[in-house]
Amino acid sequence: MAIEFTDQNFQSEAMADNTVSVVDFWAPWCGPCRLVSPIIDELSGEYNGKVKIGKLNVDDNPQVSLQFGIRSIPTIMFIKNGQVVEKHVGTATKANLKSKIDSML
Repeated sequence: MAIEFTDQNFQSEAMADNTVSVVDFWAPWCGPCRLVSPIIDELSGEYNGKVKIGKLNVDDNPQVSLQFGIRSIPTIMFIKNGQVVEKHVGTATKANLKSKIDSML
């Protein structure tokens, strides 16, 4: 299951040095987010122990959303060694996300 990122744990969990993290910014009312959610869950299982993959509910965690300028959801943010290396806005295929993750490993 995907990690639940929050305003409280984001810095320690997602932005840690020597890690690769994938963060899905979402909300329960967002239709396209519901399409991406199962893909994030699958990838979390496939990359368990290699990549931190999780979700951040923008309604419940406004500080991180504001900090990274998240204006549209779903937004998937790719972080390597504490630095944002890419953002993808909108839905995405599993193959597309896997390709981006693999390029960061």
